[in-house]
Amino acid sequence: MTAEPDTVEPPEHPLHALATFELRDYRRRLETAIALVSTRDSAAPVRAGLQARLRDVLAEQDDRARIAHV
Repeated sequence: MTAEPDTVEPPEHPLHALATFELRDYRRRLETAIALVSTRDSAAPVRAGLQARLRDVLAEQDDRARIAHV
């Protein structure tokens, strides 16, 4: 598994349909890719796209946590 920014493929299914471990693993790949791309000078557009995808994952994880504690 590589975390190169260009190779972080979106999951086959929508975020809400992923198992918890799949969502966790996707989040880790995105976070690693963001860290790697942050070391490059010309990576702002790539980083912005990755961060948007990460925000979606975090929102899904927050929703699941909120539902679990209701």
